[in-house]
Amino acid sequence: MYIDTPEKLRALYEAPNERAKKKQLSELEEHSTRFIQLSPFLLLSTYNQLGQVDASPRGGAPGFVKIINRNALIIADAKGNNRLDSLVNIVETGSVGCLFLIPGVDEVLRVNGKARISTHQQHLNVFSADRRPPRSCIEITISEVFLHCAKAIMRAQLWEEGAQVERSVLPTMNRMIHDQLNLQQEPESQDSMMLRYNKDL
Repeated sequence: MYIDTPEKLRALYEAPNERAKKKQLSELEEHSTRFIQLSPFLLLSTYNQLGQVDASPRGGAPGFVKIINRNALIIADAKGNNRLDSLVNIVETGSVGCLFLIPGVDEVLRVNGKARISTHQQHLNVFSADRRPPRSCIEITISEVFLHCAKAIMRAQLWEEGAQVERSVLPTMNRMIHDQLNLQQEPESQDSMMLRYNKDL
């Protein structure tokens, strides 16, 4: 059986408690601001005009996401693979969801809102001290902010040393892509790839 109405879905679960319902804010305050300032990593969710969804990792030193005011954030578009999936989606629909993580902290901060791709010099200047200033940045106007409880990270044991997986349990990314695409040439080694990546950070 599949659940095909919100009513059927809600019938499976207890009602959320009052705190869970009320914790959703419409702007940043001191705790969500501090959370973003300490976060070196986020997941950015977008969708295109056909409703096809995408999620993209973004990272940098803590504070790499700049807080403009209680209602606005700016994320530099750091150098990547130039597919531009997230950016194209933002141009098409203008909606984003962000999950901010802090290593060692089990709670997660969610920020949803409307986004635009900006090349305004005042926005780019915010990142002028970066090693590689961006060509564009993502300006987010916040509509929802709230904290997720620690359960998901606790279940995953994400920050536990004993849960860490040796990189060698998987082939290199290049080996996997070569296999997926049935490419015949020898792939780049992990060491060479990491050296190349370090030059582009």
